[in-house]
Amino acid sequence: TEMFFDAVMREDRSILDFLVANFSYVNRRLAEHYGLENRPGGDEFQRVEFTDGRRGGVLTQASILTLTSNPTRTSPVKRGKWIMENILGTPPPEPPADVPLLEATSESNPNLSLREQMELHRRDPGCASCHRVMDTLGFGFENFDAVGRWRDKDNGAAIDPSGVLPSGESFRGPAELVRTLSQSKDDFARLLTDKMLTYALGRGLEPYDKCAVDEIVKQIADDEYRFSTLVTGIVLSEPFRMRRGEEAKP
Repeated sequence: TEMFFDAVMREDRSILDFLVANFSYVNRRLAEHYGLENRPGGDEFQRVEFTDGRRGGVLTQASILTLTSNPTRTSPVKRGKWIMENILGTPPPEPPADVPLLEATSESNPNLSLREQMELHRRDPGCASCHRVMDTLGFGFENFDAVGRWRDKDNGAAIDPSGVLPSGESFRGPAELVRTLSQSKDDFARLLTDKMLTYALGRGLEPYDKCAVDEIVKQIADDEYRFSTLVTGIVLSEPFRMRRGEEAKP
């Protein structure tokens, strides 16, 4: 994953390639894990292109899929929450304290699939508003197990990775979901700008930083979302060049 991010930056690719690029870096073990036919022969990581349509961008890499799973099973909630926080920039609120854990629902309904259990869980009015979005996003990646291997069935039952987003856009699996998410270009550019500017400034962003963020996002969009334009925009921005209260120098 680090080599993938490095390639996007060094090759000055579009920031949207973080989501949709059809390449990554694998060694023999990771290629076997991914089920690739053309596998490197050793432990050195090599660049490969994905041709089966199952993987592309960071969301389908085993590192992220494992990070957003539970120890013994996938977690559509964790995966959906991660996407909301790190791709869409719309983090959900904290859950109500009195809502039962999914494990309790599972124990009382052991014959239901994970999706059916979560649909029961979502009937609670205190859960529905957030889980309607989180679960839909997470189920889009259910073809990947808890460590990021591709699968078509879960405990013998066919996996249904389809869904409809609150915007009305439908998808039939991870590839279509990723493509749909990548269409929100300016939203993703704004999220990445917020995160990188926060890192560059060493502080959280304030309302008075909004104008600078707006200008950087416009610059990125005008230059086909190139990564170098994001970096240049941040370095030349007023918040980066001046402390609050300083006057601009000619």
